[in-house]
Amino acid sequence: MLSKRIQEALNKQIKIEAESSQVYLAMASWAEIQPGIDNVTSFFYQHSDEERQHMLKLIHFVNERGGFAAVPALPQPPLTFPSIKHAFAALLKHEEFVSQSINDVIDIALEEKDYATHNFLQWYVSEQIEEEALARSLNDKLELIGDDKGGMYLFDRDILMLSSNVESKKA
Repeated sequence: MLSKRIQEALNKQIKIEAESSQVYLAMASWAEIQPGIDNVTSFFYQHSDEERQHMLKLIHFVNERGGFAAVPALPQPPLTFPSIKHAFAALLKHEEFVSQSINDVIDIALEEKDYATHNFLQWYVSEQIEEEALARSLNDKLELIGDDKGGMYLFDRDILMLSSNVESKKA
C-alpha cells in the first residue's frame, strides 16, 4: 500500500512525464513545418511516445500498489523555437528537470522506507542517465555544426541512428 505522501509524489511525477510527452509533441509539430529535418521531426515524435509510456508505467504502478493515479491537466507547452539548437537545448534542460524530480521522489521513498517504490524508480534513474547523455550528445553535435547547412543535413540523417544506438544499449 502506498502512503499518501508517496502517492502524491508519484502523481506529481505522472504529471511531469505527461508534460514531457506534450513538450516533445509540440517540438515535433514545430519541427515538422521546418524544411529538411524529417528525421528530427520523427525523433521528437518518438520521444513524445516514449514519455507517454513512462507516464503509463507510473500510472500502472500506483494503481497496482493500492493507490489512485490521477490523470493530470496539462499546461500549454512552448509551441515554437528560434532554431533547432534552441529546441535541443530545451530538450536537455527538460531532461535534467525530470531527473531531479525522480531523485526527489526517491528521497521521499527512502524517507518513508518504501523500498518497493525505490526499487521501481531505479528503472527511471537508468532511463534518465541515458536520456541526458543522448541530449548532451545531440547538443554537442549541434554546437560543432554551428550554422553549416551540410552539417545539419548530416545531423538530420543520423539522429534516428544515434537515438537507436541508445535504445539498443538499454536492451
